[in-house]
Amino acid sequence: LFNIGYNIYNKQALNVLAFPWTIALIQMATGILYFGPLWLLGLRKAPKLSFDDMKTLVPIALCHTGVHVGAVVALGAGAVSFAHIVKASEPVVTCLANFLLLGQVLSPMVYATLLPIIGGVAIASMKELSFTVLALAAAMLSNVSSSLRGVLSKKTMSGKQIGENLDAQNLYAVLTAMSTLMLIPAALGMEGLGFFSAFKDVVAAGDFTNKSLSVLLALGGATYYLYNEVAFLALGKVNPVTHAVGNTIKRVVIIVASVVAFKTPMSTGSIIGSSIAIAGTLLYSLAMNASKKKD
Repeated sequence: LFNIGYNIYNKQALNVLAFPWTIALIQMATGILYFGPLWLLGLRKAPKLSFDDMKTLVPIALCHTGVHVGAVVALGAGAVSFAHIVKASEPVVTCLANFLLLGQVLSPMVYATLLPIIGGVAIASMKELSFTVLALAAAMLSNVSSSLRGVLSKKTMSGKQIGENLDAQNLYAVLTAMSTLMLIPAALGMEGLGFFSAFKDVVAAGDFTNKSLSVLLALGGATYYLYNEVAFLALGKVNPVTHAVGNTIKRVVIIVASVVAFKTPMSTGSIIGSSIAIAGTLLYSLAMNASKKKD
C-alpha cells in the first residue's frame, strides 16, 4: 500500500513540477524526519559507525542514490506502468553483475527464467504508447544501481562487522542519510534553484495551495521511506517464496493502479509483454530460491 501510494503521489508531483532530481532529494531527506527523532528519543538504538565504516558504506550509498534518482526520473519521463515494466528486468542485470563482479555462475534453470523477462520487456517497450528513451534509460540506471547495491553489499559486508546497532532498518536509515548528502550537490548541479520559482508558479496558477503542494511532496517522501522500511521487515518475517509472490503481486497492482489513477492507456502488446516479464520475474525468484536450497 505504501508503494502504491508512493508511485501515485510521486507522479502527481512530477506532473506539476518537472524537477525529478530535486523531488528525489526531498523524498530522500523526508526519511531523516522519521528515523532522526527515533534515534534522538531512544525509541530505536542509534547506530555507531567509525570513519572506516562510513567509507565502506559510501559505494553502497552511491548505488542507493542511483536506484532512487533513476526511478524518479523514469516516472517523470513516462508512464508509471512503463517504468515498472522496465524495472521488472532487474534480475537480468543482477545475474550479469553477480557474474562479472563475484564470478557467480547460477543454475541453467535460473538463466532460463531470464528469457521471458527479456522477451516480455522488449515486447512491452516496442508496443508502449508512452515510450521515451529517457524513461527507458533512467529505469535501467535504477536497475543497474539496484543490482550493484546488492552485489557491493554482499562483497563488502559479508562476514564483516560494521559498527554497532546496524540492523537492517538502521542500515537503510544510514544509507538514506548518506544519499541525502550526495543528492544535495547533484540536484543543485542538475536543476539549480528553479524548483522554488516553479513551486510558486504552480500555486499562483490556482491548482494547489502552498499547503496542499507541500503535503503532496511530504506524502511522496513519507510513503517512499515507509515502503522500503516495511519491505526490509517483510523480508525478515516471511520465506523467500512468499516474498517473491508478494513482490510480483505488488508490481501488478502498481501498474493497474497507475493506469486507473492517471488514465494512461496500455496497448494490447504492452499488456501481453508486461505480463510475460512479470511472470518471468516470479519464476526467477522461485528458481533462485530452489537453487539456494540445493546449495
